[in-house]
Amino acid sequence: MNRFLRILASGAGLWGSATLSLAAELVYFGTGGPGAKGIYRSTFNETDGKLSPAELAAEVGSPGFLALHPDGTKLYAVANFPGGPGAIGYRIQAGGGLEVINASPTGDGGGAHIAVHPSGRFLLTAQYGAGSTALFPLDAAGRLGTAVIHRHTGGSRVVKGRQDAPHAHWCGFSPDGRFALVPDLGMDGVVIYRVDLERPAIERHGFAASVPGGGPRHLRFSPDGQFIYLLNELSLSVTTYAWEPQSGTARLLATVPALSEEAKAKEAFNSAAEILVHPSGRFVYSSNRGHDSVTVYRADPATSALSVIQVQPVRGAFPRNINLAPGGGWLLAAGADSNTVSVHRVDPASGLLTYQTKGVINVPAPICILFAPKS
Repeated sequence: MNRFLRILASGAGLWGSATLSLAAELVYFGTGGPGAKGIYRSTFNETDGKLSPAELAAEVGSPGFLALHPDGTKLYAVANFPGGPGAIGYRIQAGGGLEVINASPTGDGGGAHIAVHPSGRFLLTAQYGAGSTALFPLDAAGRLGTAVIHRHTGGSRVVKGRQDAPHAHWCGFSPDGRFALVPDLGMDGVVIYRVDLERPAIERHGFAASVPGGGPRHLRFSPDGQFIYLLNELSLSVTTYAWEPQSGTARLLATVPALSEEAKAKEAFNSAAEILVHPSGRFVYSSNRGHDSVTVYRADPATSALSVIQVQPVRGAFPRNINLAPGGGWLLAAGADSNTVSVHRVDPASGLLTYQTKGVINVPAPICILFAPKS
């Protein structure tokens, strides 16, 4: 094992002997900021909504976003290493410990997001600064191969300083795995790639434009795969599309603001960060930095039409990431600037959020929340 992998591996076995309760889910936290040392781990009790105190699971530089392998036994992160930024893989051990598999540089700057293809044969990372998408092949053991870079071009230039160049911000896949989608904040749209599993490879296929100056950040599909919900970071809005799975095209339907102009005016800075779709398909959630809240939308499963029904304070600062517990009964919100993760109960009938008192734990600079299978 070379020097930088020894550094990455330190702390990886801290949780090998942990015992989980039957009601607990493993939760990992990606971090990036002062005081953060790597990937942290907790357990979440789905019965009472309580998180155990977070502890360091793997020491690594700025593991901002995390992703699970589809077999549930491996975890991947975008992170910084002594040899430069890239992606790193871990085996999830009994009790939730993390053992390094290997790491591979992007060769094109740091990643803002990461996603593993449903086949488990490759993963993608999105490089915000470089404006690119990187493909890393994965072998049968989950080892990362050499990155292949796909650079985006152009910028809408609507918002000066933010849209003068491409800024890939998220990566993910259509429900059938035939297409990869990468929202680009600088281009005001979503770059669509066709997936070739045999090689594996991706090839530029199309582009779905969003609203001018919106600044696309993250997206989610509806549970039935018929619609896309795209979060616009700069305009704090959600744009919906009808997805055509055979042709791999998206038709813009409508855009709904996350906050009123009056609410936005109360803060010097506002920025949308994360979007989620409830497993029922009837509710959508997005986080608002600056306003430090989560917007709850009622979604019409037949048309994708959204209406805001609640704006819930997260009880933390700068919620860069939120996530739903398996089953959709709870929402966790990461306060990147408050070093906290808060818990909110989801009403299954209305989708409304209720803050779980005494449900806050401390995590250094949390910017990603990832649930993993039970041990």
